[in-house]
Amino acid sequence: MSNPESPSLELVWSTFTGYQRTAAMRAAIDLDVFTEIAGGATTIDALATRCKAAPRGLAALLNHLVMDGFLVRTADGYGLSDTAAVFLDRSSPAYVGSAIAFIASPYVLTGFDHLTEAVRRGGTAAPDAGSLSPEHPMWVEFARAMAPLAGMSAVLLANFLEVEQAPGWKVLDLAAGHGLFGITLARLNPSIEVTAVDWRNVLAVAEEHARLADVAARYHTIPGSAFEVPFGGPFDVVLVPNLLHHFDVPTCERLLARIHAALAPAGRVVIVEFVPDDDRSGPPDAVRFALVMLAGTPGGDAYTFAEYRRMLQKTGFAQPSLHELAPSPARVVTAVR
Repeated sequence: MSNPESPSLELVWSTFTGYQRTAAMRAAIDLDVFTEIAGGATTIDALATRCKAAPRGLAALLNHLVMDGFLVRTADGYGLSDTAAVFLDRSSPAYVGSAIAFIASPYVLTGFDHLTEAVRRGGTAAPDAGSLSPEHPMWVEFARAMAPLAGMSAVLLANFLEVEQAPGWKVLDLAAGHGLFGITLARLNPSIEVTAVDWRNVLAVAEEHARLADVAARYHTIPGSAFEVPFGGPFDVVLVPNLLHHFDVPTCERLLARIHAALAPAGRVVIVEFVPDDDRSGPPDAVRFALVMLAGTPGGDAYTFAEYRRMLQKTGFAQPSLHELAPSPARVVTAVR
């Protein structure tokens, strides 16, 4: 049966040139274009002074951003679209622009530069596939760049867990990165204690965030690999945010077995991930994320709930369940010891 949709050259062309929009956004954030416009520099001449950029360069960049929907033309120059005002002005409490420093970083882009070969071999073909090696600087950049975006998801997760009504949980946060998932739980409930595991250089970032949130006295760290260091415990909740997708199924099961052993009776594991539907027909971001893992890891994947359920049951967990974390594209998988 033929596809009922009409052929779209526009779709092909927009995909061919998608990297240009990413580069334009990266340049605009690096130059603080959105923040300076919000601060009153709405003409090319004013922006040239504030952003330390050539008028000719700014004209090309700003007009590109108008076409992309992030800027609007005004009588005397340029203004922010509603989306840019909320998410791309550094003075906005919902600013997430820093995330592009990681998403479009050389660490991530290198994997996509070698994507054809990665598809042929079934795993990353990047010359340096060592992002999972100890103390890799990539994860420090991740912790700093992704913190604002993660902070929003962390609040959604805290609401889902009804953390403000929770008793005095002991929480283990694995591959904590920026630390905001555990820190947010502690910030919203003064009886919660959090232990974070990650590489030492990454934990330094999480500790900064814990001090800013005024929870440092209840925020403890264990430097090292989540596959090797003793966790202590028992814990009431183990957070596993954006970690399991880096590994193949046997490796995930090995970590889940360690988590099971670290939980108190009736304790919960809470997995935050891009989780495609079981037939991988959606949601779009979750389906696409499998290609990110193919480009950047030897054996990682965006696992479906059916796959997580099998892994959890095999490692002794009960009552696995899937939950939405709207409006975040992430989903939550929980199970009980």
